[in-house]
Amino acid sequence: MALTKNDIVSTVHELGFTKKKSVEIVESLLEIIKGSLERGEDVLISGFGKFCVKNKGQRRGRNPATGSDLILRERKVVTFKCSGKLRDKINGIP
Repeated sequence: MALTKNDIVSTVHELGFTKKKSVEIVESLLEIIKGSLERGEDVLISGFGKFCVKNKGQRRGRNPATGSDLILRERKVVTFKCSGKLRDKINGIP
């Protein structure tokens, strides 16, 4: 099961904040991250990982439903690379 935004708000609420303040904290954090990525800036969270904006060039693709060829436009994508500490924690390495 996935961790949802509501789960994060509930966890912040358990730290002693009001429910309304917990929602504001989580929403503010997400807006800061989204704003930085929108401006093309990387977001580095020590001990967690790095969100990066990458440019993908125009390329040829195929519609899997019809099999017809098409050109996929140039676009930006967000990638995530976890930190070594997080990777070790996930793999149970002390």
